[in-house]
Parts: sequence; C-alpha cells; structure tokens
Amino acid sequence: MKLSVIGTGYVGLVSGTCFAEMGNDVICVDNDPKKLEKFNKAEIPIYEPGLENLFYRNIAKKRLSFTNNLEYAVNNSEIIFLCLPTPQGEDGSADLKYVYTVAEEIGKILMKNSDSEFKIIVNKSTVPVGTSRSVTDILKKYKLKNFEVVSNPEFLREGFAVEDFLKPDRVVIGAKSEEVFKKMKQLYESFVRQGNPIIEMNPESSEVTKYAANSYLAMRITFMNELANFCEKVGANVDLVRKGMGSDTRIGKRFLFPGIGYGGSCFPKDVNALIKTSKEFNSEISLLTLVDQVNKRQKEVLVKKVIDHFKGDIKGKKFGVWGLAFKPNTDDMREAPAVVIIKKLIEHGASVKAYDPAAMENAKFYLGDSIEYAEDEYSAIKDADALLVVTEWNEFRTPDFEHMKRLLKNKVIFDGRNIYNRRVTSAEGFIHYSIGKEPVIPDHS
Repeated sequence: MKLSVIGTGYVGLVSGTCFAEMGNDVICVDNDPKKLEKFNKAEIPIYEPGLENLFYRNIAKKRLSFTNNLEYAVNNSEIIFLCLPTPQGEDGSADLKYVYTVAEEIGKILMKNSDSEFKIIVNKSTVPVGTSRSVTDILKKYKLKNFEVVSNPEFLREGFAVEDFLKPDRVVIGAKSEEVFKKMKQLYESFVRQGNPIIEMNPESSEVTKYAANSYLAMRITFMNELANFCEKVGANVDLVRKGMGSDTRIGKRFLFPGIGYGGSCFPKDVNALIKTSKEFNSEISLLTLVDQVNKRQKEVLVKKVIDHFKGDIKGKKFGVWGLAFKPNTDDMREAPAVVIIKKLIEHGASVKAYDPAAMENAKFYLGDSIEYAEDEYSAIKDADALLVVTEWNEFRTPDFEHMKRLLKNKVIFDGRNIYNRRVTSAEGFIHYSIGKEPVIPDHS
C-alpha cells in the first residue's frame, strides 16, 4: 500500500519504518529541516533498540522516504497517518493544535483535486474522545466527501516499540464504514499472523481505549507505590507481597513493581488528559486525580530517604546517580523521576554527578550545567557520599561491589528500583535503602 506518515517523532518514525518493513511504500513528512537532514543522511535522532537496522534497510530498498512536502505525500497516499504531538496543556488537556493545523492543510490539498481517490486519514496520535469527529468536521469545511477519518491508537512501549509494532497484542481500529475496516485490516494482517486480534469499534470507543489502557496501568503502578510505602511502615516486604498478589490470575504479574513514580511521554500526559476530558463531560474520574497526585509525591520518596539518612542535612554532600531516562532502553527524559530527584537534592545544597547509557544529551536540556555528567557509572560515584539508583538499566544490576566500596566515601545505596538483592548488599557491608522494604543496616561492630 501507499502510505504517508505525518510527523516523525517517536510514534511516527517507528510506525513509518515498521510499515515499510512489511513492504509498504511510506512517505514520512516533517517540517523540521534539521531532522529531515538527519533522515536523508540515514541518521536516527532517537534511541530505540531494533529500529536502526529496519531504518537502514527500508531506506536502501526505497520503501521509506522523508520530505517536507505535505501535498506530495497526501496526493500519493491511500492512507494518511497523523502521528503528531499532542502535548499537555497548562490545564492538563491535550493540545490538539498540531492535529487541527495539519487537518486544515490536508483539506486544502484535497480540495484542489475533487477527483482524487478515496483517502483514509488516521489519527494515530493519542487524542481525546471526539477528535476524529472534529477532524472530520474540519475536512468537511472544504466540501470533501471522498474520505473517512479513523482512530487507530498506538500501544508502543519505549524500549520495545519495534517489537510491539511488528507483533502487537492487538490492533484497535475505530471507523464507521465496512470499506474502511476492510482496508485497515488488510494493512495490519501481516502484523497479526499469529492470531492476535484486530478489534473493530467506533472512533469514540477507540479514542477512549487508548487513554483507558494507559491510565489503568498508571493506576496499578501507583497502587503498588502506595502499598510499598505502607509495607515499610509495618515491616512487610513489598517484593514478597507482589509475588503473592501476582500469582492470582485475576491480577497478573505485570506492572506491580514499586519504585519512584512513573514518567515518560504517555502515562502522565494521558492520565491528565482523561481527567480533564471527564470533567468536561461532567463525569469526573476522581480516582485518576488521586493517581496523579500520588505519583508526583512518589518521585520525592528517595530524596526523603537520603535526607533522613544524613540526619536532615545534605548541604555539601555529593551524590552519584545511576540512570536519568524515565525507564531503561530509551533516551526519553520527559517527566523522568530523575529530574525531580536531582533538583530536590540540589535545592538542599547537594551536588550530583550522574550517568545514563543513553539519555545524557537529553538530560542536559532538563538539567543543564546544574550537575556533572560522568563518562561511566563508576566515575559517577567517585568520592560520592552515596549512590542513588534511579533507572534500572541492565548494566547496573550486577556491579562490582568491591570497586564501588573503594570509590564511595560511604557504603550507602539508595535503590529506587529495587534492583539489588539485600542479602548481597548486606554481605558486602552496604547500607541499602530500597522501596517497600526495611533498610539493610549491616552491623559493623
């Protein structure tokens, strides 16, 4: 099929590349000249495991191309995917200006050629309920009849996006006509050969599905974080509680790991957008308001442990931080707990030296020169008063504890992701704070 993908951010680039991998001709459109220059040099501006090889291969096969010419892309595509940013506004709502602006431009382009073939315009961006209807109304202003607007939300996990796109758990298609359902199913059939479902629904249900899925997962994480804080107070071990809960097939094992709060480009924004939309329709989902509040509070839990350990005064202390991205296998710093934690440490007079395998450059946008950036994990903790583990990258899981003891001033670890076995750290003589468990305080007498 001939496709165009408007917007080459995280979702657009992964979508366009993966569609091309299945033999489609894909034109990706962006108005950022610096980004287009990188693409045309076969350079990828994001870190996403598995994307690089597909990107190079499909450019070489001439199935994937990049342009700033929206008119060319629209006129040469059967299906037009809108993969545009929908950033969170000051009131928590999703800002749809980019979606609506491009819809207007598409309308003007198609109006020039009234005999153009039937076009399917697909909202793949995460958008509030009613957006497909609004985009349809915009296009109708230009007296267009030969089109349909579809909702086809993405369910990509950063760090696993290529795998998720090529082998999705499900494909959700929100459309109105059988003709369009048939065409969209034809596009996605090669991605669900193992039998995973393509679920048909109306556009409004599809739009709600995306927000509902992300908000529910955010709620599970938040519940576990609250439970972990409670476990610490009563002497319980949240990891054991988690295993006891997760073995119940009604609950399952996923998204039950406590930590220092969720971040990224999806959960915070989507939770707030659903809160705002529910209020607009006089059907407030008040549970999500609490989820958002608790998550913000959880990002400061590790800082409180640090301050308490140092008896209320960390002025002049130096801390090594392992991990800056909001999760491993990505360079995304949006809503990352590391930003909150580091800024709070600095507010209390401490200094920070940090390392992340992928997010160092992006971190500079959020933290500037307020911290020192290390070349590797061990140089981050040289002469530090303690280590804070903020992102659970695999390379941090089995460190050289003997080397760490030689580098750190104090044998203290604040483990914000519960990645270390407390028996191991205790045997190595470390004071080990984690989430949802009593701290390990070795007897040095």
